[in-house]
Amino acid sequence: MEALKQELKEKIIDILNLEDIKLEEINDNDALFGDGLGLDSIDALELIVMLDKDYGIKLVDPKEGKTIFQSIETMAAYIKENRTK
Repeated sequence: MEALKQELKEKIIDILNLEDIKLEEINDNDALFGDGLGLDSIDALELIVMLDKDYGIKLVDPKEGKTIFQSIETMAAYIKENRTK
């Protein structure tokens, strides 16, 4: 699970071009949107594409995203249970 969390942090920084954020600055339970990393709805779309492409997870209900993308911890748990790749 720790390796998956590390991988997610790396992918988020890379995919979303968060050049001024270092891996160690992202805590597993920090909010990804709002006061945490400050991601927005465009970033959420990028994360949805990443889930599909890298883990074979298709989100059909946008409301699911709010739960899944709360933090690195919640993303990793969801991926672990639902990945097909």
